[in-house]
Amino acid sequence: MTEQFTFGGNIVWKPTLEQVEHTNLTAFMRRHGLESFDALMQKSTSDVAWFTDAVLKFLDIQFYEPYTKVIDLADGIQFPKWCVGGKMNIAHNCVDKWTVDNRRQTVAANTVNGQSSAVIFEGEEGVTKTLTYSELYKEVNKAANALRSLGLGKGDAIGIFMPMTPEIVIALLAIAKIGGIILPLFSGYGAGAIVSRLADANAKALFAADGAYRRGKAVEMKSIADEAASQVSSLKHMIVLKRTGQDVSMKTGRDHWWADLIPPQPDSASTEITSAEDPLMIIYTSGTTGKPKGAVHTHCGFPVKAAQDMAFGTDVHPGDVIYWMTDMGWMMGPWQVFGSLLLGATMFIYDGAPDFPAPDRLWSLVEKHGINQMGVSPTLIRSLIPQGDEHFKKHDLSSLKCFASTGEPWNPDPWIWLFEKVGEGKLPIINYSGGTELSGGIVMGNPLMPLKPCSFSAACPGMDADVFDEDGKSVRNAVGELVIKAPWIGMTRGFWNDRQRYLDAYWSRWENVWVHGDFAAIDADGLWYILGRSDDTIKIAGKRLGPAEVESILVRHEDIVEAAAIGIPHDVKGSEMILFAVARPGVSPTDELRQQLTEMVIAEMGKPLAPKAILFVSDLPKTRNAKVMRRVIRSAYLGLELGDVSSLVNPQAVEEVRRSK
Repeated sequence: MTEQFTFGGNIVWKPTLEQVEHTNLTAFMRRHGLESFDALMQKSTSDVAWFTDAVLKFLDIQFYEPYTKVIDLADGIQFPKWCVGGKMNIAHNCVDKWTVDNRRQTVAANTVNGQSSAVIFEGEEGVTKTLTYSELYKEVNKAANALRSLGLGKGDAIGIFMPMTPEIVIALLAIAKIGGIILPLFSGYGAGAIVSRLADANAKALFAADGAYRRGKAVEMKSIADEAASQVSSLKHMIVLKRTGQDVSMKTGRDHWWADLIPPQPDSASTEITSAEDPLMIIYTSGTTGKPKGAVHTHCGFPVKAAQDMAFGTDVHPGDVIYWMTDMGWMMGPWQVFGSLLLGATMFIYDGAPDFPAPDRLWSLVEKHGINQMGVSPTLIRSLIPQGDEHFKKHDLSSLKCFASTGEPWNPDPWIWLFEKVGEGKLPIINYSGGTELSGGIVMGNPLMPLKPCSFSAACPGMDADVFDEDGKSVRNAVGELVIKAPWIGMTRGFWNDRQRYLDAYWSRWENVWVHGDFAAIDADGLWYILGRSDDTIKIAGKRLGPAEVESILVRHEDIVEAAAIGIPHDVKGSEMILFAVARPGVSPTDELRQQLTEMVIAEMGKPLAPKAILFVSDLPKTRNAKVMRRVIRSAYLGLELGDVSSLVNPQAVEEVRRSK
């Protein structure tokens, strides 16, 4: 049975005619004689080859040898081959072509000495640095020459375990330039998580750092890299960035200081000619079992999808400054690098806490660096609200063209606070949902379509997405499984050395249908909503309940900043609900507060859906991109095996959940 969908509200934002006129989407549709967004969606999903070819040309993706066929489905929809016969390297398209071919148009609003900026960086301690496209080109060449001097080349896997500095961008692009395979690693990983990923990919080298800054303190990283490297027999080299100046040990013959190895290299280097489908990157994602999944991406896959979504969703143009608060170990890190550079834009990167030394740090970055598109998380916004409105009001935010968010569903109240107070009702919040295995989004806001609170405007162009009920039938105005019915260029080429696990994960429920694992809904006006992971769903006495719906009720209370809902087994009802709540600073949890929250849930959801318990904790287990890990909460509460928890930034929160019973 599919439950009726009641989430949503009234339309609160529509673009002006002037805004519509100047968007990338409008330019793309006019180029191809498409009269409306609906016409674009119909054409892009019914003729995948046409759409993909059109996007490649729109993005000016250059090939050394042209492809003879856009897509080959001889091995089935699960394993398509893209840009068949094409030879290219994405590093050429990101950096070389703008510099060598002098194709980059200078944008007066964002230049250094007349040259367009590629990277703007600020560290928590206040240091700033800018790299123009020309400077980035030279630095990538030096790093590529350094890698080659160590005997590294095409097909070699190289890890990146660094803070978000300009050097991490240089390292990523240099690996691509020599035809290597990029292994992005979360900068907060412990040694065990790094070992499992490096060993699985048979990594030959690792970019690392002495440490990073976090809340005014230098956090050491090198010893973690050392511990991991000692357990990976294939690893022969470590290139270490001196970020904090801490004393660290260096192993003779294996370790090389960045400053000693890379700057002396020549600033010109050849770019490896790779096949379009050669592996570019393996991004490991956590699963419910212990072993992480290595999503394989290629030169003509992940970067193209990233740039397409950035162009059509957040409407990034040459010269725009885009900042997505992320880590290179999550897909949004490489997404920002590839997307911004393919579009000739400027990426802003920040290494530090977004509310340090004061809650206005995020807004000060916007004003200081002229950020145009800013990606945040609902969790961050929820944490900023109790600090007060004065922090954003003291800064000039007029450079912003839109907000964006990904990683978790919104609750209405923080969405409305960001939209109405910070954005003054003028800036859309471009909600974005997809995953590492997709190279970007299934659904996304865009600058042409209206928005309701917490909604997505539509599926991304080219994504033949739908919502299925339990019988595999398309449904509207009801909650169901989010699915994709046609291939797209950004889809993972499978899991590294684990073909069957990939098939089991996405293709095993309905024939030739990708089942993403999220519950979603499309309302009567055609707007989309993501309601959380389908394996997070709670079913009480036959009624299926998305946790975000209940969590939204709790965070409406002025004393609650975060909440998480889980279902636990019940002999009669199937499941019953446990709620975890995080009170705002200074508030002591009381039985009176617990009763108030219980009554709020009953008033809105009905007495049959009353929680069994509301438990107060100081924090919820989260990943670096602020995704609340409900499966970990449930497992910890029930005393079950936790699965892969290497992506958690606050593992101490798991122990608090365990003790809360």
